[in-house]
Amino acid sequence: MRHPTVYILECADSLYYTGSTTNLGQRMIQHESGVVPGFTSQRLPIRLMYTIECQTIAEAAAIEKQIKRWSHQKKKALIEGRIDLLKALAECRNETHFRRKL
Repeated sequence: MRHPTVYILECADSLYYTGSTTNLGQRMIQHESGVVPGFTSQRLPIRLMYTIECQTIAEAAAIEKQIKRWSHQKKKALIEGRIDLLKALAECRNETHFRRKL
């Protein structure tokens, strides 16, 4: 059995798509041919930007869910391996956060 993989694609319109699969090669063919209906099929061509191999499907699902909630900027930092920027972007910046720091 193949290990589950979480992946990030960059679409033609520069938006990112995050998914997970146990067969990345097959999934890429599906995305590139447009047979996966929805987000990527309307934004071809796509380019594979990032992958992370996981031990379990549950782990892959949790990581995929987490990344999907991230901003474009934070996903880009992950893709570029900018851990320093990733940490800075992860800091809470809402009004209540700032009030507590005063």
